[in-house]
Amino acid sequence: MPKPLCFMIMPFGRKPTRLEAGRGPAAIDFNALWDRGYVPVIKELGYEPVRADQDTGALIIKQMLQRLYFADLVLADMSIANGNVYYEVGIRHASREKGCVLLAADWSSQLFDTEQMRTLKYPLAEGDFNESTAEKFRNAIRDKIAGIADGLSPMHDSIQGYPSSVDEQAASSMQQQLTELAAFQTRVRAVRAAPRKQRMALAKALVATDGIPPMTHSVAFSLLGLLRDSTDAPEDWNAVIDFARALPREFAEQPEAREQLAFAVSQTGNIIQSIAELETLIETVGPTPERLGLLGGRYKRLSSSPEASEGERLQYLVKSIQAYERGMDLDLNDYYCSSNLPRLYRQRNRKGDEDRAQTVLRLVIAACERAKRRNVTDEWLRPTLLGASFDAGDADKAEELVDDIVAEGAARWKLASILADLESSARHVADEAQRQRLLAVVAQLKLV
Repeated sequence: MPKPLCFMIMPFGRKPTRLEAGRGPAAIDFNALWDRGYVPVIKELGYEPVRADQDTGALIIKQMLQRLYFADLVLADMSIANGNVYYEVGIRHASREKGCVLLAADWSSQLFDTEQMRTLKYPLAEGDFNESTAEKFRNAIRDKIAGIADGLSPMHDSIQGYPSSVDEQAASSMQQQLTELAAFQTRVRAVRAAPRKQRMALAKALVATDGIPPMTHSVAFSLLGLLRDSTDAPEDWNAVIDFARALPREFAEQPEAREQLAFAVSQTGNIIQSIAELETLIETVGPTPERLGLLGGRYKRLSSSPEASEGERLQYLVKSIQAYERGMDLDLNDYYCSSNLPRLYRQRNRKGDEDRAQTVLRLVIAACERAKRRNVTDEWLRPTLLGASFDAGDADKAEELVDDIVAEGAARWKLASILADLESSARHVADEAQRQRLLAVVAQLKLV
């Protein structure tokens, strides 16, 4: 009799983890993980191991769907965010009642929806997967796979009678919930479309109403984001804080909610508490460019505090630079952290800081141009690109951008907010010819 089949869902080859140094390997050799880790365990469990790259020809979508359905067991490695892996897990969950096991390295974090699902964690201290690592891996997963494989898939567990005998009353109830959610989202859009001065009052009224749907992740974070984006005065941030702290625990403990709470706390002036919240979040959940950018921004504020001594301001400046550098190192394409560094380097003014500023500015310009080509929807993309060209003293780039600014309008480039900074940056450019050209660009932009 042929052995039952185990189909493996995982990336191929060597892939970066994008982890901060010290939190795990910089890259994983997934082929070695397959050969030395998964294959021996799958065979010991009595299955024939198969994964897509072992086909003699290209694995087309139809073949992949067939294997996901007919395989006796499916294992999925979720250690890094891979679109194909997530898609294939969803297909298996929807198509079969049992027999799908999620696995991931113990240092990894999954995206929100899958983070709630039972995942078998294994140790993976180094990505080249030597024999010592392989043995620890095999020992960690061998005896636990069967127990998880017997659990119901989320689809079959959530929808009674799925797929062929779904209760029509349940379908009607869900239709009602979706109707209520659509009406709620219409009200959210109405608040966002209101004049700026009216938004916070309207947002508070929406939060207080009895007409919102039951609190779900979607509803909770729609309201949290609405309150945050509606702030028009320092005291408005208290509404954001009150709402975030009143959320049910399952939502309040989500990293996104904790980030927003820390930011709101800093906006009320309690920067030290905000820093403590962010550092705890980074230590327990892990760093991201967003979190490190928020942390760098809080230290940057303290570095200019008139209440701090000169020594304390320098310490805060150094900590701000360190946080932004960590965030930049996680993803060079994310310009949030890197765009803050050049001026901080120049403010610190140590030996080599001007060279560091120029190097980072080139990275910022390249990252912004890449994001612009990819049509990234970030309202600060264009002003960041323009500001970086002035900080770099790059008159060629600044002049090149003028046509885009004229075509797209001053509002999209946030000229009202950044013109003073652009003029200040231009006046600090050492090269006389570049300085005069940049100041000429500023004069042009004042007429847009």
